[in-house]
Amino acid sequence: SQAQLQLSDDGKFWLIDAYNVSVWDALVFDTSGLRLNLSAEGNLMLLNGASDYMVWQSFHHPTDSLVLGQSLVLHHPLTTNVSLPNSSIVSYEFAINDSVNYTASLVTYGESNASKDLYYVSPILSYVDLEFQKGKFGNFSVAASAKFIQLGSDGHLKAYEWKDPKWEGTDLLPIDPCSYPFACGNYGVCLKEGCSCPVDANENGTTYFKPINYTKPDLGCYAVSPISCESSIHQSFLELQGYHFYSVKKYLISETITLKECKALCLINCSCEAFMDTEGSCYFLSGGLSIVKSYSSGYGTYNDNSAFIKVQSSPISQSPNKNVSSPKYTSVIVGSSLGAIFGVFLICAFIILGFRKGFQEVEEDYLDNMLGMPTRFSYEELKNVTKNFSNKIGEGGFGSVFHGTLPPGSEVAVKHLVGFGAVNKSFVAEVQTIGSINHFNLVSLVGFCAEKFNRLLVYKYMANGSLDRWIFNKSQESALRWQIRKKIIIDIAKGLAYLHEGCNQKIIHLDIKPQNILLDENFNARVSDFGLSKLIGRDQSRVVTAIRGTPGYMAPEWLSSVITEKADVYSFGIVVLEILCGRPNVDKSQLEEDMHLLRLFRRKQEEGQLLDLVDQCSDDMQSNATEVVEMMKVAAWCLQNEYARRPSMSAVVKLLEDSNDVVSNLNEDFLNGLTWEIVGSFASQVSTSILSGPSGLSGLKKWKVSSPCSKLRRCASFTGHGSKSVLNVLKVFHRGQLMK
Repeated sequence: SQAQLQLSDDGKFWLIDAYNVSVWDALVFDTSGLRLNLSAEGNLMLLNGASDYMVWQSFHHPTDSLVLGQSLVLHHPLTTNVSLPNSSIVSYEFAINDSVNYTASLVTYGESNASKDLYYVSPILSYVDLEFQKGKFGNFSVAASAKFIQLGSDGHLKAYEWKDPKWEGTDLLPIDPCSYPFACGNYGVCLKEGCSCPVDANENGTTYFKPINYTKPDLGCYAVSPISCESSIHQSFLELQGYHFYSVKKYLISETITLKECKALCLINCSCEAFMDTEGSCYFLSGGLSIVKSYSSGYGTYNDNSAFIKVQSSPISQSPNKNVSSPKYTSVIVGSSLGAIFGVFLICAFIILGFRKGFQEVEEDYLDNMLGMPTRFSYEELKNVTKNFSNKIGEGGFGSVFHGTLPPGSEVAVKHLVGFGAVNKSFVAEVQTIGSINHFNLVSLVGFCAEKFNRLLVYKYMANGSLDRWIFNKSQESALRWQIRKKIIIDIAKGLAYLHEGCNQKIIHLDIKPQNILLDENFNARVSDFGLSKLIGRDQSRVVTAIRGTPGYMAPEWLSSVITEKADVYSFGIVVLEILCGRPNVDKSQLEEDMHLLRLFRRKQEEGQLLDLVDQCSDDMQSNATEVVEMMKVAAWCLQNEYARRPSMSAVVKLLEDSNDVVSNLNEDFLNGLTWEIVGSFASQVSTSILSGPSGLSGLKKWKVSSPCSKLRRCASFTGHGSKSVLNVLKVFHRGQLMK
């Protein structure tokens, strides 16, 4: 009751409780002359008093609802309110996906994000923002009288309008009712006809589950005989074939055991409520089970799987018999039976213990026999190194990153991976890849941990963090000088050149971006995060693989899913532009026409004003503008639409170190044809050249006086007049046929 929302004199915007303890912080870094502004739409904004530059806004931090004029933006999802009395045992998230073509999706999470299932994916969005306007929500139609949109605890996204005497909601997502987990409650089976309880077709009328409420079948089912953890003698499995299953917790036990072995392991594990045997892989399910009968719908087909639900079979009571056996024979029978049961139990116990020990030995042997593996730590050692994972310093690929100190004082970064079961190919691939290479411009892997279900990677600590913290920081005090930026560009090029040409196997990184470039105490750049890496043989010129990477940095050839190491060259070109310009390739703090870097790059080249792109928050960059623009030519060469026309990374290194000239015959259809024009990372074909003219960047003669740094940081001011300059849904930039 005594909580306070404060804007302190030093620019800190936070929420404190009755004990003056911070429970929330806006994490604002630009704190000069801040002021608060509340728009007519209800957007609480924190503005820089001098320039009206918006440093924080409540509209970009939604909870479970959106109001008129508010947008759903990347990395800021709608999440269900799990504190409501009628909340589901799972939580939902509706978000814009960070993928090749932006889509919106509804995702459900189990306990501690142990499970993650996708239940809806929209068609490609016309723009990264989904703004709630009168009558529409991005690509979704909404009633004109709707006042707010809410993601319910049951996963339904609804637009609400007032119909006296109450609010009434209309579903926005065209999702089949059975697509929502636990639509029929725990252990409920969702069918086209409605909800029911699981029935074993092989049993003669045996009833293991009954509805909680016969008049409300969607409340779920309960076990007639609850599972007992004291003994598994009277337990069996109810087999369901041709169903799709969702559980709050799903664990991969092994990829190499038989169905019989999987059953035996589940019987002795009290937390195992059911198991799935999928193509030889054994999964334990627990925490609740949602069941859907397999069938095709307008949005796909539910997987046809089999699951075995653990059920309790009470001891069969003997019927009264007139011919009662004598005590002597009864004692013999009882004694023999107990002895037989005890013997069977011992045999089963030895078998199960053998299986368990065998699995652990297989895992240990598998890792120990891998060549080129670095130091292996125990989980307890890394808990001590990180002080029980208390100092979280960021999010890495597949998990969180923690600071730690190894004896006698070496600082390390420990990445705690999530979502891995037994020995996992992705984990082993990353350990093997980093452990087998050694180069100054590649991050050093100190060691790893593979113990039970714990998977951790230990890296050398980089004191200056990731590159994006330095090049996207609009502060003149922390702006990097030209020589440091040039050195960073060369370091990245050297690291990639080694991956492509210096290893026994060619390694394609597939996710080059500033967040994956780490800087040590001397600003030496090192390429990190090989979680997406792809190793190919020296005799292979191309590799077909699933789409991976980060929007805005992905090469055009991803459309065909046939890539080479030249995909990394393209990503490198984007990063070079970002380093030189001091801004991300999609910057929503800019005016609408300047939001997308490649489009701005093209326009400034056509106008002969490339100097305008040089980071204007650095006087040193401005004084070296001629060299900076020459470096832009290198980026242009790396961004050629046809991957064969891009240079190798070793050629880029030679070019940068020897100060040679870029080739003069750059394709005049630079970034044309199948190349993407990034509009919130939405792709559309471009019919005109990004860098037009027969010689690409060769005709750079005209310069324009640069504008002050503050102008580069302008952002739309959202007032009661409803200015939409940033939040407007950007029209698709049509220049040719729309991509499918």
